Amino acid sequence: GRRQDVDEFAGCAGRGRLPEHLINPLNPKILFVVSDQGAIITVNGGESWSSWYNQPTAQLYHVAATTTFPYQVCAGQQESGSVCTSTRGNDGAITFREWHPAGIIEYGYAAPDPLHPQIVYGAGRTEVSRYDMYTGEVQNVTPLPVRKKDFRANRTEPILFSPVDPHLMYYATNHLFKTTDYGHTWETISPDLSQEHSGWPATLPALKTEGQSGEQAKRRGAIYSVAASYKNTSTIWAGTDDGLVWITRDGGAHWANITPPGISAWSKVTQIDASRFDDETAYLSVSRLRIDDLKPYAWKTHDGGKTWVSIAAGLPGNSGAGAAPVNAVRADPVQPGLLFAATERAVWTSFDDGANWKALEYNLPHTSMRDLLIHQDDLIVATHGRSFWVLDDIAPLRELARMGEAAATAGKPGKMLLKPAEAWRVRRDNYTDTPLPPDEPQGENPPDGALIDYALPEGASGPVTLEILDGGGKVIRRYSSTDAVKPEAEEMKTDLIPAYWPLVHGPLPATAGMHRWVWDLRAATPMATNYEYPISAVAHRTPKVPQGPLVLGGTYTVRLTVGGKSETQSLTVKMDPRVHTPVAELEKLHAEQVKMADLLDELAKDDLAAHSVEEQLGAAANSSLKGQLEPFVASVKALLDGAEGEKAGQDKAEHKAEPGLDGLSGEAGQVYTELEQADEPPTVALLAAAAHVHDEGRDVLPRWKEFVVKDLPAVNRLLQGAGRPEIDLEKAPGNMPESGDED
Repeated sequence: GRRQDVDEFAGCAGRGRLPEHLINPLNPKILFVVSDQGAIITVNGGESWSSWYNQPTAQLYHVAATTTFPYQVCAGQQESGSVCTSTRGNDGAITFREWHPAGIIEYGYAAPDPLHPQIVYGAGRTEVSRYDMYTGEVQNVTPLPVRKKDFRANRTEPILFSPVDPHLMYYATNHLFKTTDYGHTWETISPDLSQEHSGWPATLPALKTEGQSGEQAKRRGAIYSVAASYKNTSTIWAGTDDGLVWITRDGGAHWANITPPGISAWSKVTQIDASRFDDETAYLSVSRLRIDDLKPYAWKTHDGGKTWVSIAAGLPGNSGAGAAPVNAVRADPVQPGLLFAATERAVWTSFDDGANWKALEYNLPHTSMRDLLIHQDDLIVATHGRSFWVLDDIAPLRELARMGEAAATAGKPGKMLLKPAEAWRVRRDNYTDTPLPPDEPQGENPPDGALIDYALPEGASGPVTLEILDGGGKVIRRYSSTDAVKPEAEEMKTDLIPAYWPLVHGPLPATAGMHRWVWDLRAATPMATNYEYPISAVAHRTPKVPQGPLVLGGTYTVRLTVGGKSETQSLTVKMDPRVHTPVAELEKLHAEQVKMADLLDELAKDDLAAHSVEEQLGAAANSSLKGQLEPFVASVKALLDGAEGEKAGQDKAEHKAEPGLDGLSGEAGQVYTELEQADEPPTVALLAAAAHVHDEGRDVLPRWKEFVVKDLPAVNRLLQGAGRPEIDLEKAPGNMPESGDED
């Protein structure tokens, strides 16, 4: 028979690496193969294979972010081209709908255009790609369409826009280029910055020194990292893959070698990061992995490279155990002295400008961390083997850095409630159809709401409460350490939904240590006769509806109370910038939502109470009073069911239609759902429906209250006379009529 390669088995149309495979010794048709893309399995000798798209195994080289909302992260990925993906999906999760190739060479850097975020540039070797998200077209705008003798490029080459001039873009080979017209024309702004004589390690045989190979033996390096100043367009930092660091103060006309002492040839300057606060500070990382030196190397300068200080002492591996080279050091753009380091094993943070380091672990896998990016309040990690990871909201780390290393080390800041970052008011999930099965590959959206961090120096003996107050000082949401777990275990058993869909809420943590809580930016949940799971389901993140109204953008107060002591912090909520409805219209819509939520709450409470009364009146134990209770039973039934309007030939005044609690509760819930649907002005028809529900509420609610005030005491007297317990209005009914989509 015909010989088949594993590449062909695996469906690889191009050239892929399949370095490992296992064959089942009991059934050789069962094969397990791993590649740069992931792991695949065949059970029929290669006739068909499982997918590698169900694994977060992207091998990324670097990371960049767009200026859009939600922002996208972009990178080249080994043997899988490139990717740009949103960090928040409209459908409640990040799915294949958000993940798309970006035209970048597989090992390349990405540089989204800050003025035209649908355009993404990429660079690797001598290729500079320009990708248009709208048209899908990719154009090579390199200054080197044909390779030239005097220009050398690495597989992954820096490309970046100036933080000061968004029209100015840099691209590196062994020379640095710049363009101000998006790659139509380029200017060389540096000499060859690599080592004039690269040399070679003693562990390798000497290279030939004659002919073309001889030239390569003498000089092989290229620029590997570039950092543009955040203060001007004159200062640029550059590092090479053969151990040199350079700076220019005049936009590239003149360059000075500022290499830290101790960096030798065959040292790769993996990243340089320029400070946001001054033009003299920069941080650099160095890897000597190629010559089996696994120690971490990192430096900082505060005088433009005249002097350097090693900041690797607190990173693991200096003594040999757990060694891991450093791929990037990034400085926080908000808090001076707060640093992050990406190594071949983990991500680390420093609160004191690199003097001490602590691991940032949580649920982050231990793998090769290739690059870091701080974008707004998020820390983004590009891993080589486990795709993108995002640490949402690093505001607590910034506050710990402000408090000093001692507080950070102890994990006990001087106050309990930390200042929360701004929160974006975004809808949880806009999907309107059957959700993706949970076994389809999906990335997590950011938390749905505001992240609130607090630290308890010791476990609380009494209740811990967290309250949200609006601008007028009114409490609109309250959480407590005494709250029950919702949904309850018994409720989960009876709900007609798999257990992996619901969002489970627990009590507010009251133990010692740091805690993070998510306020979903909603007011308190209104009472309803039925709570349901929406079709817009996301695994483990699906709440029951109705929920409380979403708040508007503005300033709110967070109040934490522990042991009778309260602390407050202000919280800014920002509207989704994609919503263009005028603020005045949003305020009108919100007022309608709040009014309908209040009415729904009142109707539902009375409806539940009426059903409870009906059940208690009809209890078997009260059968001896059936005749005497019958008028009251009929009154309650009429309140629940309502009465139809006049029939032909009947007097309208005598046979006016009367709404019932059941029907009106359902209408209120339906109208509330419609009002909650979108941040758009409600239609005339919807406003008319809302007004109608309010009108009928003004009819039925007083009639129920009249029953409670006038009829219920008479009922209780009858029951007392027969030795039966009185009606308990607080008792929950055993059964309620179902509502919702019958399809």
